[in-house]
Amino acid sequence: MRSPLHQLHERLGARFIDFGGWEMPVQYSGVLEEHGAVRDGVGVFDVSHLGRFEVGGPGAVALLSSQLCNNIERIGPGRAQYTMALNNQGGVQDDIIVWWLENDRFWVMPNGTNFQEIVERFRGESGSHVSVEPVREQTVLLAVQGPDAPEAIESVLGSFPTRFRVESVSFNDAKGFAAGTGYTGERGAEIAVPAESGEQLFEAFIESGATPCGLGARDTLRLEMGYPLWGQDLDAATTPLEADLGWVVSWDHDFVGRDALEKQREHGVERRLVGFRTEGRKIPRPGHRLRNAGATGTVTSGNFSPMLGRGIGMGYLHPPASGDAVEVEIRGEWIEASLVAPPFIER
Repeated sequence: MRSPLHQLHERLGARFIDFGGWEMPVQYSGVLEEHGAVRDGVGVFDVSHLGRFEVGGPGAVALLSSQLCNNIERIGPGRAQYTMALNNQGGVQDDIIVWWLENDRFWVMPNGTNFQEIVERFRGESGSHVSVEPVREQTVLLAVQGPDAPEAIESVLGSFPTRFRVESVSFNDAKGFAAGTGYTGERGAEIAVPAESGEQLFEAFIESGATPCGLGARDTLRLEMGYPLWGQDLDAATTPLEADLGWVVSWDHDFVGRDALEKQREHGVERRLVGFRTEGRKIPRPGHRLRNAGATGTVTSGNFSPMLGRGIGMGYLHPPASGDAVEVEIRGEWIEASLVAPPFIER
């Protein structure tokens, strides 16, 4: 599958990769340059591969509440929320952003690789009073991120949604939505417009000063913030408590997987996700082994941090780590590292 903006990306000189069945830009000028543009200025990403479907009707709130572990009723229309769809064992079937557009109308935004699975899950529980309709094919989704993003977004759209706020927007008479959400740790927004307006909107942000950025920089940016990636740091066999994401779970409502999490909360987790920073420039990669005071595990995310100039990573240790030191095996050599509670950098 390809984004509606594929030809534009080709004209901009993008290099492409297969990401969850989508041919998406991994970089344009280079990952380090694009990473720096987002940390110091503003970058624009095409993230149209991400899932999005609309849930509407008088039973929409009840459906979201039953299927997602964070409590949607804690927010209200015009707000966004990070949450998770769990299975009966408490494992993370997907981590999700929800945009509450208006009274009984929501956009649910799963990862691209899990899109159809999550749509079918919601349809299977929706009943006759709730509609579940995919909107990915009809729309383009852009992420504009960086300390200069508010000015760029306001210059193009006329307004800027603050953190976790959702607004209706228009661009060249096309109607869409913008939310103060993102995956980089910087100020910014994610913006959805009809597919036919996406190319002009992307170009408008470039004209406003944004650097086009690919998924390579998006990954190094999210890792510096310690944001988990489904399929690496999260999966259907991993609970939010093991991933040190207990704050995503609201215990004040019933949801799929709650009973399993209650038992785990009572007895404690047998493994836990940790962050670490190497003392040198050697780069940890997913699959590398970890060890710490009798605990063992595996790196789930690892890369070079452009901001710190050293390797950083995350991984699970069983049993949970103790102390403040860890070792990671890189190319057959055990390298000393320090345990760090993410984020790895302060923004």
